[in-house]
Amino acid sequence: MVFDLAAVRADTPGCLDQVFLDSAGSSLPPRPVLDAVIGHLRREAEIGGYRAGDDADLDQGYPLFAELLGCEPDEVAFTDGATRSWLTAFAGLDLGPDDRVLVTEVEYGGTAIPLLNAGARIEVVPSTPDGEVDVDALRGMLDERVKLVSLVHVPTNGGLVNPVREVVAAAHEVGALVFLDACQSVGQVPVSAAETGVDVITGAGRKWLRGPRGTGFLVVRAAARDRLRPRLPDLHGGEWTDTDQIKLREDARVFELWENSVANRLGLYAAARYLLDLGVDVVAAEVAARAERLRAGLAELPGVTVHDLGKQRCGIVTFSKVGTAADELRDRLRQAGVTVTVSRRSSTRFDMTRRGLESMVRASPHYFVSDEQIDRAVELVGTV
Repeated sequence: MVFDLAAVRADTPGCLDQVFLDSAGSSLPPRPVLDAVIGHLRREAEIGGYRAGDDADLDQGYPLFAELLGCEPDEVAFTDGATRSWLTAFAGLDLGPDDRVLVTEVEYGGTAIPLLNAGARIEVVPSTPDGEVDVDALRGMLDERVKLVSLVHVPTNGGLVNPVREVVAAAHEVGALVFLDACQSVGQVPVSAAETGVDVITGAGRKWLRGPRGTGFLVVRAAARDRLRPRLPDLHGGEWTDTDQIKLREDARVFELWENSVANRLGLYAAARYLLDLGVDVVAAEVAARAERLRAGLAELPGVTVHDLGKQRCGIVTFSKVGTAADELRDRLRQAGVTVTVSRRSSTRFDMTRRGLESMVRASPHYFVSDEQIDRAVELVGTV
């Protein structure tokens, strides 16, 4: 596939009058996403939400995301966000007092908090000098008491990409499940359940996928479904068959709830279709090239330190500037027309504590950002 920068920029009017470097936070949706969301909301205003919902083809999303994520359609479910997807799957896991949970040093706060709140015994797998999870160390920590390995594919605070297939192979040797937090990877790097063997994938629509806020996806592989019993199914995930009896669905939709934003769901589908039309591998190459251009430019600036780790790197670039707090640098850049955000220790406490970092600026250029805009951002970091 040939990448057409002019076409994707034309589909993204918000990228024309600013240097938008926050797709790791909440990206700019392309026109087809806007059309899907707004079009359905207008239809709801015309005939009501129930009739409009009946006319909408919500079933189209399951094969679409199965193609995107390398799984079967009956292994796909939709939620209102990445955290909801992860919480829903985790709530179905029966953890006993002697069970162990392994996490990596880049574990995200949104998953660490529910683990600790549930009283889980979490243990941190060390990283290699390059920053990825140390698979050899992981193997040394695994035994039959490990019920879950929580793996962040791409951390929120840096550009590394963790190995998945190797972690899954090791965990499965002792019967442990692997939950893959793909919130920062789907939409910028390939993610495949079939190729990695991972048991659960969670992610959000609003980031690199360029979908609406308030949307998420959940993959629960068929082989893992019997070990994850939904805690709070409703009349979408189950059927009330008698006064004291119910029957739950046998596919991943058992984890969904009946109520959802149909407009947002259709927007999420449009975002996935847009990505597939561009080509996942094409997008991955374009994003990586922009991030490397940004890293190289920042690394040449006096007083600027790039903090990214990893052998394989992706679209997240983190940095700091001597004498300027991260929040202040973010605000100055925004005033100059460059949109970035800040990563803080509270989001990735294990990793940031280990590296002695409190906060850093995070920039995440997507494929619709031009080389000229990246060079402009580098120039402004050096001068603001």
